[in-house]
Parts: sequence; C-alpha cells; structure tokens
Amino acid sequence: SKPKQFLDILGTGKSFIRHTYERFVGLVPPERFLVVTNARYKELVLQHIPEISEQQVLCEPVGRNTAPCIAYAAYRLHRTDPGARMIVTPSDHLILNEDDFRNVISECLAFAGEHDALMTVGIKPTRPDTGYGYIQVTDGKPISKVKCFTEKPGLELAQTFLQCGEFFWNSGIFVWTVGAIIEAFRLHLPELHALFEGIRSSMGTPEEPQAIGRVFSECRAVSIDYGVMEKADNVYVRCGDFGWSDVGTWGSLYQHARKDRYANAKPAEGCYAYDTRSSIISLPAGKVAVVSGLKEYIVVDTDDVLMICPRSEEQNIKKYIDEVKFHTGDRYI
Repeated sequence: SKPKQFLDILGTGKSFIRHTYERFVGLVPPERFLVVTNARYKELVLQHIPEISEQQVLCEPVGRNTAPCIAYAAYRLHRTDPGARMIVTPSDHLILNEDDFRNVISECLAFAGEHDALMTVGIKPTRPDTGYGYIQVTDGKPISKVKCFTEKPGLELAQTFLQCGEFFWNSGIFVWTVGAIIEAFRLHLPELHALFEGIRSSMGTPEEPQAIGRVFSECRAVSIDYGVMEKADNVYVRCGDFGWSDVGTWGSLYQHARKDRYANAKPAEGCYAYDTRSSIISLPAGKVAVVSGLKEYIVVDTDDVLMICPRSEEQNIKKYIDEVKFHTGDRYI
C-alpha cells in the first residue's frame, strides 16, 4: 500500500521519490517530468511532487514490468516532441554524490543525442553483490560499448566479476532519444511496438486511459533489459562511482542509515536500546520499543507484523514471507 519510494526510510525528511525529483530538476524543467506508476499511487505521487500536474502522471492499470511502462512514456513524449531526449530512472534509489551523478547524466544526454545510442549507467562495484545485474564493458573508457548483460549471479561468479574489472552494476538508469527507443521497440519487441502504434493518436487525449487499458491487457510482461538492451547493437554504458544504492535490502539500508555510537540504526525517539549493537530497528511512528541484548539483528515492527532475525540471515526473509503467506494468505504481506 505504500512502497519504499514514498517512504523516508533514511530519516532525511524526504521520501525517495521526492529526492529523485529534486535530483533531476536541475537538468529537466518540472513540466517535462513524467511519472509512470500504478493507478492506485497517482494521488501519492502528486502529494510528494506537487510541482507536476495530473497529466504528467501516467497510470498503469496493471504492472507489466519495465518495457511496457517505458514504451508508454516514450510514446507520450513522442506525441509532443518527437526529437526529445529521455532519461529513465527508478524513483526509489539512493545517490550520495548528486553533482557527480548529474555530470554523468549530462554526458549520457550528449552522447545519446549525437550517436543515436541506447545508454545505460553502470556503477563501479564495491563488493561481489548477488542482488544486482552486471554489465560487461568492451574497454576501459568512461563511455564504452556494452559487451553483455548478466542477471543476478551467484556469489562465486560475482566474485569473478569483481576481480575481472570489466563488470559494473546495472543501475536501471537509461538515457536515449525517444526516436531511438521507439525504433528499438520496433526491432526487438514488435508486438509491443504494434500495440502502442495502434493507440498513437489517443496519446494526450481523453481517450488515452481507455486505450492504455486495452494495451496493458494485451501486452506481455517483459523487462527493458531482456526485451531490448540485451538484443540491441547500439547499447553503450557510462560507468560512474557516485555513491549509488537501490536500498533493496535491510543490509543496504543499514549501510547508509544514520547510526548511534553503538552502530545501531534506529529511530531517534521511542527506541530504548540496552547492550545492543550493530542492529537495525524500524518502528511505526508513535510506538515505543525496548530492545536489550541483541548483536547484529534486524528488528522490524509494523502495525500487524513483528520480525526479528539476525542480519546474517537476511537472505531467509523471502522464505519467512512465503511461509506466512502459505498459512495466512496476503493479509500480513
């Protein structure tokens, strides 16, 4: 009901989606933003980014992975500006060095406009992380042609990637011209391309929601990486190191969260920790918790669920969720 892009997980006073908007507003004027989201989050988006209008929130009737939602945004942009350059970014990532990041994006915009390239942003890996996809480059230049993409590898392969030096984390951030990505859809996802071509005249009109409902009911779920980037021959990567994380695990959240003198990441108020170290504790607002004697634990309390487990066993959380779901359905998920 409230995904992490709408949360202030790191205690900065701003949600992830708000940080994302502010990160790009220096490069892109507010009226040129589009947010693609599930229809049920439309009002939340407008609350967090009041600078944009209702027409700038593109509502998916149902999730179909990243290729259809990117196609939706591309065709809407093409309707108003066929020569537009387009930045695609997740709304729930952390970037610490925003000036360096904006410089990287500016380079990508220039390169994509000059070379008709599909650009992606690669992150220099700091550890053999099995939770990210990897991009292999052809040379050591800042902008390099992509040799191949590899989905989330096992630990042994991730260690090899780290030692090799040719592999970068796939950030899921893309830059291209609208014409280039639409042509890529035509070549590599012709069925999806045909569906959106069929509703081109409805874009930006009162008929758009109904037309989009029809397209999303007919298109298959496919990621932009699998559907386009792994197949195209004009894919380039700009590699950077600007303090990026998708904050997709409790471990990555702990790494970036503010900590007390005992290395605990916990709320500033309401949490009383005794003989507790290197733990991460999350509580609902207005709730008081007393935690004693824990070392390197995750403690997450919500209105209806309490989870306590060692940080070293975080990989088992999915198993815990599956078991709870098996016994109780979706009520607590």
